[in-house]
Amino acid sequence: MSEVVVQTLHAAKSYTRGRLSIAALSGINLEIRKGETVAIVGPSGSGKTSLLNLIGGLDTPTGGKVIVEGTDLSELSDDQLSRYRLRKVGFIFQFYNLMRTLTAIENVEFPMSLAKVPKKEQRDRATELLRAVGLQLRANHMPDEMSGGEQQRVAVARALANNPSILLGDEPTGDLDSKSAKALMDLLRSLRKDRQMTLIFVTHDPLVVARCDRVYAVRDGKITKEFTKKDIESAKLSEKYDNTMLEGIY
Repeated sequence: MSEVVVQTLHAAKSYTRGRLSIAALSGINLEIRKGETVAIVGPSGSGKTSLLNLIGGLDTPTGGKVIVEGTDLSELSDDQLSRYRLRKVGFIFQFYNLMRTLTAIENVEFPMSLAKVPKKEQRDRATELLRAVGLQLRANHMPDEMSGGEQQRVAVARALANNPSILLGDEPTGDLDSKSAKALMDLLRSLRKDRQMTLIFVTHDPLVVARCDRVYAVRDGKITKEFTKKDIESAKLSEKYDNTMLEGIY
């Protein structure tokens, strides 16, 4: 059995709003193994994005632990957390978050410049990544000159720029039509195999869920159910279903 790369132990996250303390997560326990594709699903406000942010080092727990590849993230300094986010994890967002004033290839090079990768290596690696996502002919186009599906593929290439071992997606298909969403998921699964990555997605999209190995359902800041690949297949989730098909697993 493959090694555990992400583990949360009673992970909790609360936010203070004035005099109120709002619990976003309450005692989350999960394990994700190397090479898995895992979905985190739940209704809006359930805490799933907060959970993804803890795994990605974008936020810190107020209780419990988040352990990635044997390292407790709460023990890292701010500089160490920055390096973790830059080198260990790649992020894909719903609305791409591309820099509008940079070309496709410059967007892919940007995280490498932060990691102080030599210029020639930046260009060579960015060129190869754009080829991997099928956009080598769009390298010098600006984001506004590309379709939504193309922009999201640039975002995937950028997320892979520093060779992360974990790829995180927050509603990665949320702004795409079903054809583009299917193409994106097929691409990500192919890249996962080639690069031996672990994929973790927050999603409302049954098309994404249907292509995962396991699913965690979250509600009110707690994991309510865990589903295996067999469970997912028996639910017959696929791209032909709309989002209401997920309501039964929340």
